Amino acid sequence: MFDVLILGGGVSGISCALVLGSAKNKAFVTDKKIGIFTHQKNSSLQEAIFYNAYGITPGKLGSELLTESTHDLATTYPHITQIPNEKAIKVEGVYPEFTVTTNKNSYQSKNVIIGIGSANTFDIEGLMQYVEPHKKALPEKKRIQLKNDDHKVADGIYVIGTLAGWRSQLAIAAGSGAAVATDILTLWNNGVQTHAHDSIR
Repeated sequence: MFDVLILGGGVSGISCALVLGSAKNKAFVTDKKIGIFTHQKNSSLQEAIFYNAYGITPGKLGSELLTESTHDLATTYPHITQIPNEKAIKVEGVYPEFTVTTNKNSYQSKNVIIGIGSANTFDIEGLMQYVEPHKKALPEKKRIQLKNDDHKVADGIYVIGTLAGWRSQLAIAAGSGAAVATDILTLWNNGVQTHAHDSIR
């Protein structure tokens, strides 16, 4: 049983995982099991190049960033389980007992975070009732989002990145993933507002 499963290895998903991973030494996190599906085949980063993203060398290819980010996550926070080459097709259950079914396996988790992009090909069974037109995308793009209140879709289900209704911008997607990570940390800390910082002090 995972305490949280992140669906999507793009900017928002990896950002969420990094923040959760950085909190590993907090007493209320040490026993938590965190997983992330790093299936990236359809990530919009595959065709991106960056000149306007904070902290990223100008000219960096999105495809390079995808590869480097999963490697960095594995190196820095090896306690986070990466599940590659699996695509989620169904989410069922209610908080705190969800089953996520992929094209290969099924997993149990107390919380599920969805960050797989806003294409109208979204077809995860059990979440279709939350689909609505994307409020910040051009109508001709036919983008979708999941209905949410500050990233929360339902108890135990969160959405991040463009699928949460945010614009497709790397910094926005990263911030969205980090925001939900701090919400999860707050949940684990019995509702006490919580975040995680790395420091040289």
